Amino acid sequence: MPNSKKKPTMTPSPERRGELLATAAEVFAAQGYNATTVRRIADEAGMLAGSLYYHFDSKESMLDEILTTFLDELWARYDAVLAAGLDPRRTIEALVTESFREIDRHRAAVAIYQKESRHLAAQPRFGYLTDSQRKFEEAWLGTLERGVAAKVFRADLDIRLTYRFVRDTVWVAASWYRPGGAHSPEEIARQYLSMVLDGIAVREAPPTPAPPPEHSP
Repeated sequence: MPNSKKKPTMTPSPERRGELLATAAEVFAAQGYNATTVRRIADEAGMLAGSLYYHFDSKESMLDEILTTFLDELWARYDAVLAAGLDPRRTIEALVTESFREIDRHRAAVAIYQKESRHLAAQPRFGYLTDSQRKFEEAWLGTLERGVAAKVFRADLDIRLTYRFVRDTVWVAASWYRPGGAHSPEEIARQYLSMVLDGIAVREAPPTPAPPPEHSP
């Protein structure tokens, strides 16, 4: 008589799943999504390729989870900043700081997003990338426009050019930043903000006015 008892199934732990996603993210970031095979990810994780399918049904599923985890966290933090009622300068400062914190937490995911989002967005599964980019532009452009209207930022700024400059200046840091380095994300944000908002040239002190001439009695 056959044994009707089913073998107990093991549920992968969230910790192990997170480790595998972190490994996959590093491989995707270094090699590119199309050039990365499931076997390569499994090799980096120290397991057989077939075992990886126990956790994920495809490398596309891994990439999807990597990107959605990063973007969901980014927007939770951005939305909190935008809802805080800060003035335009403080909003820019907070958005830049949160961006560097996300680079610290999700450096590989940021690198993947930068390299792959344009062609991934054409696929139905990754259509949310287009929506995220649109929201991103609206958040930054809207804040810069508020700053110009409030005379916090210069009236002669090309808003879209300024947005692109600040965006690229901040997010390209994912190409060189390494967590645990000499500077914290907050320290790097402060330096970047000082350069973006105040410039890098030394401001000369205004000349001291000459004392009035002395008159003889």
